[in-house]
Order: sequence, then C-alpha cells, then structure tokens
Amino acid sequence: MIIDTHSHVNFNAFKDDADLVVKKTLSENIQIINVGTKYETSKSAVGMAEKYEQGVFASIGLHPMYSASEFIKIKTDPNEEEFLIQENEFDKEKYRDLAKSKKVLAIGEIGLDYYYKPKTALKLQQFKEKQKRIFNEQLDLAKELNLPVILHCRVAHDDVIEILKRRGEKRGVIHCFTGSLEQAKKYIEMGFYIGINGIIFKFNIDEVIKEVSLENILVETDCPYLTPPTAEEKRNQPIFIKHTIKKIAELKNVSFEKVCEKTTENAKNLFLI
Repeated sequence: MIIDTHSHVNFNAFKDDADLVVKKTLSENIQIINVGTKYETSKSAVGMAEKYEQGVFASIGLHPMYSASEFIKIKTDPNEEEFLIQENEFDKEKYRDLAKSKKVLAIGEIGLDYYYKPKTALKLQQFKEKQKRIFNEQLDLAKELNLPVILHCRVAHDDVIEILKRRGEKRGVIHCFTGSLEQAKKYIEMGFYIGINGIIFKFNIDEVIKEVSLENILVETDCPYLTPPTAEEKRNQPIFIKHTIKKIAELKNVSFEKVCEKTTENAKNLFLI
C-alpha cells in the first residue's frame, strides 16, 4: 500500500472526474489525504472523504498565502477554485466544526510563505506578523484537537523552526520540502517528517533525500500540481506518486517496495490511519 499524504483531488481541477480519479487511486492500493487551503477547500476535502468508507481522508486549514492576503496581490488559481476567496482571518469555530468528522486527520496546510511579499519594510513586517499570528492560532487548534500538522513553508524555514521550537511542537510533516539538509535535520530532531513530492524533478534536493533516513520521510503528490515529467498526463494525480517513489528509491539505492513500505508505515504512525 501507498499513502499520498498531500493531495488536492478536492480542488477545481478535478471537478469533472474526482470520483473516477479516487476510484482509480484506490484500485491501485493507494490511499489519499486531501488537504484544505481555506475553509471552502477544507470543507470539500471533508465532504469527499466522507463519501468513501476507506482510503480517503482530509486535512483542514488556512494556507499562509491567504492568511495575509490583504498585503499582496493574489491571482485566482483556476486549478484550486473558480473564484478567489479573500479569507484573511482564521475562524477557529468554523474549522473546529469541520474537525468533528472522523475523517479529519490533521490541521493543514498551514505555515509561513514569504515568496510573494509586500515591497515596503513596514508592510513586510506586518505581513510576516499576520502570518505568524494565524499560524500560531492554527497550531493552537491542532494542540486542542490532538491532531498533527501539515506545514507549508516557503522562504521562511528559520521563522517556522523558531516557532515550532518555542512551542515544543513535535507532530507533523514539512510538506513539499525544498530546504537545506541542515534545516531538514532540525525538523527531524523536533519530531517532524520530511514530505517529498514531484518538486524533486524541478528542485535539486538529492542530498537531502540521500542523507535523510526513510524513517523520516513521507511521500506526496500535491496534485494537481508538480506533475513528474515521466507521468502519463499533464495534470498530476495520486497514482503518479509512483514516479516520485521510484526516484527516491534510485537516490537511496533501495527497492521501490522498501520506500513504499517504510513511508506508508510512517504515514500510519503520524496520522493514526
């Protein structure tokens, strides 16, 4: 069995064939965790998970790019939704209500993202502080509900590490990891897993994959994004996780089956599947 620990089959990119994609995924013995990025996509992730008795789960959260969206210009992503929701505050009660579903396994994707940022120093400071505040609010909810976190971090590893260390957070995964080996080791020391997906075909983190133990790795697709170049179509989907697993196996000089076995065990341990 394989577990895609970060997918978005709940997104608009799959509006015409989501059920077919899920059924094909399950038929290949792959389970999925659909991840929310705002209230609407979190709700759709829960709704999709509840349609299936087994193999489909959900994570709920407010993506950092939306948590401080008033400071930057964000274009509508047609793959995510047909319209842009300016959800720049975290409504804990709404997310807590979603978390009543037994299919909700985590809070995420949450974190910090400084890739797109305001131009002035004052607005940049306000932008970062707003993201940090809402990140902490979501970490509070995860602690309250005793759920692990799925963390999004882009150009912000030092701040994320500082926050996690200060709070003593221990349960979660760093989604779509593109940091350094030193940063990966810091996350692992705190108890976090490193999430590896198709970004490895675009961004060289070979050293991280080679040096980090399989015991500390989770596999994911982030579909419909980050399609492996060897995949059969342009839109990424959970079944294409096999391309990433194959690449990990080659870099670590282990079998494909070994990567599947260990990363599945890790996912089960983290998300209590």
